[in-house]
Amino acid sequence: MSSPRVRRIADRIKVIVAQMLERRIKDPRIGFVTVTDVRVTGDSQQATIFYTVLGADSEAELAGTAAALESAKGLIRSEVAKQLGTRTAPTLEFIHDALPETARHLDDVLARAKAQDDAVAASRGTTYAGEPDPYKKPRETEDEWDEDDEE
Repeated sequence: MSSPRVRRIADRIKVIVAQMLERRIKDPRIGFVTVTDVRVTGDSQQATIFYTVLGADSEAELAGTAAALESAKGLIRSEVAKQLGTRTAPTLEFIHDALPETARHLDDVLARAKAQDDAVAASRGTTYAGEPDPYKKPRETEDEWDEDDEE
């Protein structure tokens, strides 16, 4: 678990980078970039910034966005250093977040499993296994019947 100070720095870096990408970076290769998470090391020397690109269907678009972020890294780092006000500015590393693709893959797997379950449910019979009345009842033995008959 990271310290509260490191978490505050990470949250602040996330806001600063998102504002920079929205307002100051004018590279046409940057599409609709969303900063999803920022992780900062315990000594606040390195920051890893995770991002997703909305509507990037091909690998070429993702590579173009990654190249644009790498070229703007110096400008973003200087703005982060200025707004953080710390003694040292953390080095920035941009990593494409694969979470949306993973979630989409899991959704596909779950949809296939549901379709298979529905197919199995449709092919099975409508009768239930076991007796019509599944509850246990006390047993009646022949000895009890014999004693009742004698009286």
